[in-house]
Formats: sequence, C-alpha cells, structure tokens
Amino acid sequence: MSEKLDKLRASLEKEKERRIKINNRIESLERRIQEAEAAKVNEMVRTAKVTPEQLAALLRQSANTTPNPAALAAVGATFDKEDDSDASEDNMLCVTNDGRKIGLDVRLMNPLLPDDPNSKLNTCVRNVLQIWEDGKEQKLTQLLFCDLSTPKNDGNFNVYDDIRKKLVAAGVPESEIEFIHDADTEAKKAALFSKVRSGDVRILLGSTAKMGAGTNVQSRLVAVHHLDVGWKPSDMTQRNGRIIRQGNQNKQVRIYNYVTEGTFDSYLFQTLENKQRFISQIMTSKSPVRSCDDVDEQALSYAEIKALCAGNPLIKEKMDLDVQVAKLKVLKADHQSQKFRLEDKLLTKFPADIQETTAYIAGVKSDAELAAAHPQVQEGFCGMTIRGVAYDEKKTAGERLLLACSELPNSEEKVIGSYRGFELSLRFDTYHSEYQALLKGQRKYPVALGKDPLGCIIRLDHSLNDFPERITSAEYELATLKQQQAAAQIEVEKPFPQEEELAEKSARLAELNAQLDVDEKHHEPEQDEEEREDEPRRPSVLAALEEKADKTEIVKPFKSYLDKDGDAR
Repeated sequence: MSEKLDKLRASLEKEKERRIKINNRIESLERRIQEAEAAKVNEMVRTAKVTPEQLAALLRQSANTTPNPAALAAVGATFDKEDDSDASEDNMLCVTNDGRKIGLDVRLMNPLLPDDPNSKLNTCVRNVLQIWEDGKEQKLTQLLFCDLSTPKNDGNFNVYDDIRKKLVAAGVPESEIEFIHDADTEAKKAALFSKVRSGDVRILLGSTAKMGAGTNVQSRLVAVHHLDVGWKPSDMTQRNGRIIRQGNQNKQVRIYNYVTEGTFDSYLFQTLENKQRFISQIMTSKSPVRSCDDVDEQALSYAEIKALCAGNPLIKEKMDLDVQVAKLKVLKADHQSQKFRLEDKLLTKFPADIQETTAYIAGVKSDAELAAAHPQVQEGFCGMTIRGVAYDEKKTAGERLLLACSELPNSEEKVIGSYRGFELSLRFDTYHSEYQALLKGQRKYPVALGKDPLGCIIRLDHSLNDFPERITSAEYELATLKQQQAAAQIEVEKPFPQEEELAEKSARLAELNAQLDVDEKHHEPEQDEEEREDEPRRPSVLAALEEKADKTEIVKPFKSYLDKDGDAR
C-alpha cells in the first residue's frame, strides 16, 4: 500500500513539474507574440508615415482593434502600396464608418453642412430635455451612449460638445452635464459615479468602452439613449445593463434607440440581429434541430454597394438577385445537411439510445426487487460476505472492506464478496484517485468509499435505496428521447421552406443574364455558306480511312521468306 502511494505521489510531483514547465513555456510564447505584434504595429505606423494627430484619431476611433493599413488609411495616412489596388477605392470599413456618421449627423462628414433639426442628435436632445424637466424633483439621471465621436477642445464639431451646448442653451445647468472622458483616473471616475448616484450630475455622456462594464450609477437612472449601435450584441447588453440593474429605484425605465431612415442604420441593426440570432440558437435548443445561418452570407457585399450606384435598373436588379440567390442556396445547403443528420439519427442513434435506456430501466427495476428481497434488519445491517467470510457487525464488515481495498494488486476490478444479494467488487478509480465498491445485479452501481468503516456501509445502503430515483430519471430520459425522435421525424419530412422563392429568383436571374448577355461570349457574325465553301476545309480522318479501305493493298511477305534476288521462295 505504501509503495503504491509513493509511486502515485511521485507521479503527481512529476506532473506538477511538467505543468510548471508548460506554464513557463506559455508565458514565454505570449511575451514573444506581444513583442512581435508591437514590432508589426510600429512597422506599419512608420511605413504609413502617420502623424501624431492621425495616430491619436485612429486610437480614438478603434480603441479595441489593432491598427492596420486599411484603418490607417481611414485617418488620412499614406502608404507605399505593394499591390496594384487603387488608393482612391473605398474599402468596406471606410464605407460603413462614413455611413454610420451620416446616419448620426451629416456634420461629422462635413462641419460646414447645416444642422438638421430632425437628426438623431437633435431628436435625442429634445427627449433628454423632456425627461430632465419631468425628473427635477427626484433628480433623475440619464445616460447617453455614442461611439462615433469624442469630446474635443480644438473647436471642431463633435457630438458631445454639440449636445452639451444645446442642453445648456435650453436651461440645463452645465454642472449637471458630464463626459466620462473627463474622468481619466480611477479616483475621478469613482467621484463622478458618486455624483451621478446622488443626482448632482444628471446627464452623463460616454462610449461603450468607457461607460460599459463597471459603471454602477443605476440608483436614479430613468433613461438610456443609444445614438449609435454597437458592432456586437454584447455591446448593447452592456449599455442596457447600466439601467436594467438591481438597485435602481425606478420601477419603469426608458431605453431609446435612435435610427435614421434610409441610412446605414438598417444594415447595422440587421447585422446585429443576425449575430444575436446566431448566439441565441447556440445557447438555446427547443428542438432536435439547430440551424445557424452563415453570418458572412448576411453581410453587405461589394455587389450590393455597386447595385446602389448602378444606373441600369437591370444591372441593379441582377446584382441584387445574385446576392439573394447565393444566400438562398446557402440556406438550402444547410437545410439539406440538417436533414441528412436527422435521417442518420433516426436510423441509428435514436433507436440505439431508446433500446439501451429501455434495457437499463428493466435492469434497474429487477435490481430494485432484489434489494427489496434483502432488506436491512432493525439494527441497520443484514450482514456482508467478504472472501467467503460472513460478517454480522457493521463496523467489522466496514473495516474488512477497507482492508480488502489495500490488498488490491492493481486498479482493475476484483470480486470480493456479496452484500444484500448483490455481487460486491472493488476497484481503484485512477481519475478520481479513490477506491470504489461496485454492487452488481442486472446493472452495476459504483459507490465511492471513504476512510470511515461505518460510513462505507452507509454509502452502500444509500446506493441500494436509491432505485426509485434511478427509475424515475431513466423513464424521463426515455420519454425525452421518444419526443426528440418524433420531432426529428416531423422535421425531416419538411421541405425547404424557401424552395419556391429560390426557383422564382433563379429563373428571373437567368432571364436577366440572357437579356444582359452576361454568360455568353461575344461572337463575330457568321460567314455566308458560299464563303465557307471556298475556305479550305480541315482534312477528315474518317474520309481518309474510307478511301484507304477502297484501295487494294498488295501484301508483301516477310523478309525471311525472300531469296537473295528479292523473290519469294
């Protein structure tokens, strides 16, 4: 016993040493990766010839992303291009970012443009003023989220300063309006949050990164305003989590999402919806079928952007149909894949699982009857047989059981006796590093053993008294399997729901391709029959063979059959 424990302890020490070495290796690799990333970023910045002002603007716009040539180009940096791409051609990041800015306020693109009274910004200001006025007595507070702009002191237009200026002009004390960006230390941030909770600061503006997780100002919050939409569902969850939070004294709160019709806002919310649908389908399952659309296929493509600019309505329609047909084909392929997987489950997995569970229930019921036929006596012990010796005292039997554990030659299972009609065996579980007793009837029931002799016997009895719970759990599992089998049978018989739409749009796309002559090559006009007759024709192999077959060919004898004069012998 001691030798085995020494071996196990030695093995444990070796594994600990290996773990330490692996952790050190991981830390070393992480440091090397960070150094390589830093060197790469420095190289890109030097190559791009970015000024300090441009780099600062980039960092403000992309606080959570690594600078890349495309992003640096968005802030006006120049590059020594290694490919043949056109520097004047917009990339998707720039197009989307500009679209977001225009949807918020056109002055973000051109400060010289007039202030639209119906813009998101002005609509938000009106709502903030109304709520501020209504909540004066309770000193209710509000949060405004905006990731597209940052407060500046250089006189240039930005959303934060414009909102504050308009609120102050409408009568809101400037001391009640604060920017999260001004709290650049933990101490300042804690002091600011305290003022918001007390109602001294009633309007707080900030971004998701700076005013998301860790912003505990919910005490008097009555409204949250989303001037723009985040890229991830978690961003919106973090924003709304500032107000929908335990400790808020308001039973009803308001959440405003501002959108501008006919702008990129619809695309951004659609993208957010697709991502959230994907996450929800992964996190929940109400049927045996889990279907997740390809998120990449839902993203806005260059073809869709081109379609918006196409002058020919047929070209615009064709580009739109190209995208739609491609998406429908992806969905159909996913539907077929799901159908094949369900068919496989219906043929193999469900029948096997149901048969196994049914057999398990029958075995457990039989073992329950066996345990009932060997009940415990009044003293709580009905005797145990170990290595052919019967033990009537519970403590003695427990001690002998533990002694048998120490006598095991290895970790393999070994039969040592019987208890309450069940075959009793022992084994050492190397994974949990514990000795286990196994009670075997129709099925096996492992029981972990401790160091207390009486406790070991009590654990065995608890296992034998647990048959009703086992039967109930197994019957519930069997019912669930049958429900899943029935649901899978219904799902596998369902056709692709958008089959008609796919056929209709495919036919229309083929019609457009024919009208636009997209798929056909441009051929030159065919020549007249007379001109073609005058042209030399390519010799025909079949005609040559036929001509050869009409001629009589003289068969010459082999050279060995010729005499010296060349005549046949």
